[in-house]
Order: sequence, then C-alpha cells, then structure tokens
Amino acid sequence: MRRLRSLPPQFGGLAGGVPPAPSGTLYALTPSGGVVAEPVDGAAVVFGRNRDVVDVCVGRQDRAVSRLQGSLIHRDRSWWIGNAGLRPLRLPGSRLVFADEEPVPLELGYTPVFVRGTGEREHLLEVYVVGPEDTHQAAAPADLTMPTRAWRLSDTERLAVVALAQRYLLQDPHPQPVSWRQAAVHLAELEPAAGWNAKRVERVVEKVRLRMSAKGVAGLTREEVGEPVGNTLNHNLIRELMDSAALKPADLSLLDSDEP
Repeated sequence: MRRLRSLPPQFGGLAGGVPPAPSGTLYALTPSGGVVAEPVDGAAVVFGRNRDVVDVCVGRQDRAVSRLQGSLIHRDRSWWIGNAGLRPLRLPGSRLVFADEEPVPLELGYTPVFVRGTGEREHLLEVYVVGPEDTHQAAAPADLTMPTRAWRLSDTERLAVVALAQRYLLQDPHPQPVSWRQAAVHLAELEPAAGWNAKRVERVVEKVRLRMSAKGVAGLTREEVGEPVGNTLNHNLIRELMDSAALKPADLSLLDSDEP
C-alpha cells in the first residue's frame, strides 16, 4: 500500500530544507503541489503532465512534457529516479537520465530535477530525501542567512581569473574561458611592466585551482576529469567562483582600469 501525504502548492520550495521527518522520507514538489512519501520498500511516486493519473504534476500545460514523465521508487533502503518520458531528466552536474536507462539513486538532501519543455522552458521537480541526522530543516523568516564559502583571491589572482572568465562575467549564454594567450595579451596591455605571458597566467590560475581543490571542490584536477581536459578545469573553477559570489560581473571593471 502506498503511503503518500499531499503537499499544497503554497508549501514553498524544498531547497531551504523540510520539516522534521523520519530518515528516508521523500518530499517531492512542483508549483502545482507535491507529496510526502514514507520510505517503504516498493513505494512509488509518479510524476508527469497528466495531473489526473500522476502523484505530482510537472509541466501541466506544456505538451513537450510526457503525460507520465517518470517515477521515484523506494528500494534497497534508497530512493531511485527513473524516466518514462520522451525527454531526458536533468539532475545536478548535468547528469541526464534517459527512458532506456536503469533508475538512478538519489542522494540524501535536496535534488532539483529539470524536464525540458517547449522552446527554452524548463520545468522543475524538487526532491528532498531526509537523512538520518538531517539538519537542513526549513528556515524561519528571521533566521540568519547561511554564508557562502569564502574564496580569497590576491589582487594578482583576481586579475588573472577575471581576464580568463570575462565571457562568463559578460553573461554570454554559452561562455567558454578565453585562452591563456588571449588573457595574457589583455593583461600585458593593462600592466605592461608586470611580465604577463601565457605561462604566467596559467601558473597563477593553477595555484588558485589547486588551493580550492585541496579544500574539497570537485572537478579541478586532471585526475578527476580525465583526458582530454580541454577547458573543463577552468570552466569548473570559474563556475565555483561565480556560484560562491567570489567573482562578480562588477569585477570586469578591473580590466578597464589603469591601476587594477
């Protein structure tokens, strides 16, 4: 027997946490509402566009979303997500789950699941699996905001990273890091006496990457991403710095100043 409890649309999001609940409890929510499911072996939460037959409605008025898009299934003491629709589900880290794949286990805590809709639309299914010592419970309105991870950059490091990341800071829809040579040319024009060249830019940025990798940031070493590396390491570095607000569009002013 399925044990589901309804969540109203006005419940709010799950990213800030959930109310106290037994370990393994699943929350699933969209703007149309959601459910809470007990961690019973064989339990299933079905989601998709057809609100008359699913437990959680996703993309109700978007025909690009399948009527039965997927399911959340409890087995082997874990929750798994499977795809039954025409379009893949996108998980964090750009992990895609296709209909012909085996279900993928969900991690404890918060997982945003995206379903591509018509045009550039994306529909969000929020999922939260309560852990054995879950501390991510819903915040009260007056609670202090949790600080982001603070990455400190020297003036030289910041200048080099900004030169590398300028397309990201300009909000290019498909950004890539500029090449070491391009960054060096820009910096040499800005600081003619500083000895900027491609090798120096690379050394300065590598020092930042390795320092952040040692602090637990994933995807910043060749061993992690594998060959060919391409722009992956610099892309991951820039994304982490921007996601943590250590790097902001306002930093582009450094590239226009005579005295950065």
